[in-house]
Amino acid sequence: QVQLVESGGGSVQAGGSLRLSCAASRDTYRDYCLAWFRQAPGKEREGVTHTVRDVTQYANSVKGRFTVSRDNATNTLYLHMNRLKPEDTAMYYCAAGTLWVCLNGGSPADFLYWGQGTQVIVSS
Repeated sequence: QVQLVESGGGSVQAGGSLRLSCAASRDTYRDYCLAWFRQAPGKEREGVTHTVRDVTQYANSVKGRFTVSRDNATNTLYLHMNRLKPEDTAMYYCAAGTLWVCLNGGSPADFLYWGQGTQVIVSS
């Protein structure tokens, strides 16, 4: 099992930056796919990033603005969000699944472990 705890959300103005953290309860580098999802009110949960070891895929909507990094010593995954837009406003979730999940599309339903979420609000 993997417990995930997100932190770092908040309110910022458009153009600003935030860094989200996802602390895992165990080493996830070798055997897990890690992902960031987000869900805005009234919308479906959407994938933002998928990370397998040192390789990250980004949704088109965040490419060039968001970057993922990880600290393997502390089992923490970071989402660096720059040039934020009002449409980035959402609850952001960290999720962990098997490697197969990321290699096969990474649908939310396929992820086994989820954090509680952290709210990001971007005002115009």
